Amino acid sequence: MLRISGLFTAFMILAGAALSPAAAEDKTITVFAAASMKNALDEIDAAYTARTGVKFSISYAASSVLAKQIEQGAPADVFVSADTDWMDYAIAKKTINEPSRVNLLGNSIVLIAPKDARIDNVDIAQGFDLAKLAGDGRIATGDVKSVPVGKYAKAALEKLGAWQAAEPKFAMAESVRAALTLVARGEANLGIVYSTDANVEPGVKIIGTFPAASHPAIVYPVAATTTAKGETGDYLAFLRSSAAKSIFEKYGFKFLVSPIT
Repeated sequence: MLRISGLFTAFMILAGAALSPAAAEDKTITVFAAASMKNALDEIDAAYTARTGVKFSISYAASSVLAKQIEQGAPADVFVSADTDWMDYAIAKKTINEPSRVNLLGNSIVLIAPKDARIDNVDIAQGFDLAKLAGDGRIATGDVKSVPVGKYAKAALEKLGAWQAAEPKFAMAESVRAALTLVARGEANLGIVYSTDANVEPGVKIIGTFPAASHPAIVYPVAATTTAKGETGDYLAFLRSSAAKSIFEKYGFKFLVSPIT
């Protein structure tokens, strides 16, 4: 009887050892987020990991790219878009848990130049001549057909009467961070990016801010996907917390919801 008991105990120990890697597997939340979120979200996620032990797998890219990747079955728990259009697209494709959606953040778009450029303090108003300002150089922004920052930029320039003349000078980038890099490297004379991007890149300077009324409101919605893990809800709540608010605002985002303590 003792021998049987001992064999049973040994079996359970071995079985436990075999199962322990899976049982002890680190919890990981997969986040697909707009490229402009990188600096702020990296800091927020590090704070969340320190608090909970949950780790992150994060993909940063244009919202258009991310929405289509999720549609094609890419494993993601959270989607953060830089505009409402691509979140609406994902919801229409039934890849998003619609009740979890929150319009979390706001932003602004700015005109930038390389940090050593001679140009400064541009008054961006009706009739301003962006094409003349660019001279023989290029103007970088996201693809105006799909990348949110490019869509905002085109809308503003059309509203201000500057798009038609400036359009041939545009270098369309795959994301706002790619456009930012073109200006920082001096490969484009000017760029249109979010103010939050310009603030984290020492190689550029802001030379003007587009009036908020010149383009649709810049809104960043966040939501869980339909395949999200159970712990995703707690993370989404953390994104609405006072702790997250202070980090987002440090990077220049506007917090659009009442924070959860």
